[in-house]
Amino acid sequence: MSWTLRVRDKFSAAHYLREYQGKCEKVHGHTFQVEVAVAVTALDRTGIGYDFTEIKAALASVLPDHTLLNEAFPFNPSAENLARHLYGELKKKYPVESVTVWESDDASATYAEDD
Repeated sequence: MSWTLRVRDKFSAAHYLREYQGKCEKVHGHTFQVEVAVAVTALDRTGIGYDFTEIKAALASVLPDHTLLNEAFPFNPSAENLARHLYGELKKKYPVESVTVWESDDASATYAEDD
């Protein structure tokens, strides 16, 4: 048996994409939405794999809210790179399956490790 737990949170930040030709090369902002999927293979005696509150707190602790992402990270802060970075941070504590970063309602990037 297995389950996938999903939690979401949002953060607001500005960024620009280096070496990109187009409007995103200029500083602009988003209200990013992040979804984390955590794998569960066993439940505790209460029927819970991981407490949603704990996963949400872990996610909130790594979100770069109200920052210029280019100053916060050593990488070009695309949705793809943000998803990979957040995956790595959360994987330290939970068996993360994937992290999706939404820049808008209709544009996202999902990172998952290959098996």
